[in-house]
This record gives sequence, structure tokens and C-alpha cells, in this order.
Amino acid sequence: METAFTRLVGVRYPIVQTGMGWVAGPRLVAGAANAGALGVLASATMTVDQLRSAVREVKSRTPEGTSFGVNLRADAGDAAERARLIIDEGVRVASFALAPSAELIARLKDAGVVVIPSVGARRHAEKVAAWGADAVIVQGGEGGGHTGDVATTVLLPQVVDAVDIPVVAAGGFGDGRGLVAALAYGAAGIAMGTRFLLTSDSTVPDAVKAAYLKATVKDVVVTTAVDGLPHRMLRSELVDSLERAGRAGALARAVRHAAGFRRISGLTWSRMVRDGLAMKHGKDLSWSQVLLAANTPMLLKASMVEGRTDLGIMASGQVAGVIDDLPSCAELVSRVMAEAHAVLERLHGAHPPHPHPHPHPHPRGTLPPPG
Repeated sequence: METAFTRLVGVRYPIVQTGMGWVAGPRLVAGAANAGALGVLASATMTVDQLRSAVREVKSRTPEGTSFGVNLRADAGDAAERARLIIDEGVRVASFALAPSAELIARLKDAGVVVIPSVGARRHAEKVAAWGADAVIVQGGEGGGHTGDVATTVLLPQVVDAVDIPVVAAGGFGDGRGLVAALAYGAAGIAMGTRFLLTSDSTVPDAVKAAYLKATVKDVVVTTAVDGLPHRMLRSELVDSLERAGRAGALARAVRHAAGFRRISGLTWSRMVRDGLAMKHGKDLSWSQVLLAANTPMLLKASMVEGRTDLGIMASGQVAGVIDDLPSCAELVSRVMAEAHAVLERLHGAHPPHPHPHPHPHPRGTLPPPG
């Protein structure tokens, strides 16, 4: 299935596996890439040396010339160094959770890297498009992790109408019907996080996958208790305790988690505080929320790596509530595409003549019959 997105990044199918921290490592990315989708490494939880090793491992697991991407934090202090790394390693795509600067976009594009920021509002899409972004991923409120409150079905057509670059839809997608729906809205593909997390190629511990599979749609909630920003995740004991905790309790917990992240990352306390402040986005956060914003990766690591569903957070899209299996990436992508083609074939054949033609060709408020 060829779209403007597949032509842009050089993949077979208009599907993106998103760069989820502690989840989107070399095995998952290679699995998605080998299946014909765009796999994206999550680099925010890696050191520069770890990122270099991960990029080379993906290359070793995929045929030469296979397209894949790396997700970068535009506000990270070493963003320029990481950008140089992906240029030097010949990575095809750079994706961003926050808008990169016009200068960083230009630097990557000059080196032949395709730049694809993720956005949650039309004005953000317009901004990065004006700065030279090659495509944009737009995530509606159904998506996991930090998210907005506008549904994909409302946000997506706004962005499609506002920019002239390929738009990839994210938030609520998990099957071929969703892909066709996104294409109907004018998108050039879909991005899926939770659906790829719940595959056999994902390294997330089995106990954590079981918690996702057990969840209903109502178990996937949005909370500001973790870092002061709207964050969609599975309801858990930790989420409940954070929502109940007073400021003193929240600060003590934040300091403990921050100390753990500092040991792993090698960051200084001042650097962590700066990173946390950079993530405020103008919000009025307490000091505990600033620290939690800086070390949310530790809360994710506890669950996604260590399997501690009681101590970690589990970022999740609402689509988790309707997922009940763990296919391989190859099986998932094949199934999504088969479903999409089946839906398109049914739509193509569903053109019965109108039984009672209206005297006027197309009355106000109606659509002409397909055909």
C-alpha cells in the first residue's frame, strides 16, 4: 500500500511503531522494520553510547538499507550530539516528541535525514511544517503517555487541512479498520505504540503484558499526579497512591525516583532539575512534579524493564482495552494490512443504486452517492 508517507521514508506499509521509552529497543524496532513498517528506536532512556550500539544492532537484525528511525528529545542538552550520531550512522528518520528547532530540522535535512515531529495540536503542526518538517505525527487524546484532550477523529482532519506535508495519525489505532479510517480522513498512515508494545517481539515483561491484556477501556486513565501534565496510563496502585499523596509525600517519592534515575543516567541534580523545568510547558508545577517530570523514565523502567507493576507506571493508549493477543510484529502488520484491504474491497463493492432518487441532485447536508 503506497502513500506519500511510504514514499517519503521508504517502507512497504503506512504503519509506524512509535518510539516508546524502555520498550522500543533494537528487537522490537527490527521486528517492525522487517515486517514492512517504520520502526523507531526510543533514545531518551539511552546514553549516547547505548544509542549508537542500539542503532548498530538494528542494522545487524535487518537487511542492508532497511529504513528505521530514532526518536530524539528536542529539549535534551545533548540533542545536537545525538543528531550527529544518527547522521553519521545513516539513520533514515528522526522523530521528535517535542518540536525541534528550525536549526536542528535544517541540519538533519541537509544530511538527508527525514524529520517527523509528533504534535498534539494544529498550531504545532503548522509551526513545524513552516520550519521544514518533512511529515508530522498527530496524536489524539486516545494515545498513551503525555496526551491532549482532543480526540483523534477531531484533531486529525484539522491538521490534514492545515498542512501540506504527509500526516500520520496516532491515538486509538490497532487494526486495519483504523488504518482505512485514517486514510479516509486524509492521513498518509498510522502510528501505533500500545499495539506494538503488546507483541511477542516486545521485551516488556510477561507480567506487565498481562496487566495490559487484562485492562478494559475504563482502566486506561488520564492523570496529572505523576508529573503535573496529562498522562494516559493504566490505573495502578502507584497511580492511586500518587493521586492520594500530599505534597510532602509526593516530594519524598520524587526524590527517591530521581536518585535512582541519576545513578543510571549519570546526570547531575542541576541537569535533572533543568530537564524537569523544560518539561513544564508553562504549567504551574510543584517541586515534586518538576522532579517527577525529570525522572518519569525511572517510573516507566520499573514496569517496562523490571516488571514491577506495583512500583512503576504503564503508559498506555485506550486501545489497550480492546487488545487481547500478542502476535509477532510480522503477524500484526500482515493482519492489519489484510484487514485494511478487505475493508477497502467491501467499500469498493458497496455501491447500490439509490432506490428513490431525490428530485434535486444532492440536497443540502447530504453527500452524493459513491461511484
